[in-house]
Amino acid sequence: MDRLDGHERDLVDVDLYDDGSFPEFGTNQAPGAVAVRAAVRGKGPIPAGGLATRRQLRALGLSPGGHEPVARLLCRGPNRWAWLYRIDLAVPKRTPTLAQEMALDRAMAARQTCPGPCGRRYHHCLPLKTLGMCLECYDGTPADPHSYIAAPATHHLAA
Repeated sequence: MDRLDGHERDLVDVDLYDDGSFPEFGTNQAPGAVAVRAAVRGKGPIPAGGLATRRQLRALGLSPGGHEPVARLLCRGPNRWAWLYRIDLAVPKRTPTLAQEMALDRAMAARQTCPGPCGRRYHHCLPLKTLGMCLECYDGTPADPHSYIAAPATHHLAA
């Protein structure tokens, strides 16, 4: 043991070339990248280890679980990248409650329902901020019948 003035000197391993940044990997270079890609496509089991992006974790039914990223994935040059998370630390993603699903459905219905005279609910979000209604109500462009759900029929009961 080295002693300096009666105190023990701690030995520290110093890497002169490490700038403290995250490790960076190219496409299919991250640990377990091929197995993760196969699992996301449904052609293999979920690997026990390796690194995956948030979208890959979500496709596997997992989430980072509050853990920080451990590396970066470089995509098409140095300006496009994604965080990589450890699969062994990932946890199953939470399932929404019935009340949460109903709230999401109401929010999507508000974005998909035309406030114009037709009142149809479309399968996509409408340009309500710019046009204020669907294209058919705005300028008469006919809508594909398969792109919307007809408005619920209102009952006009005599009694």
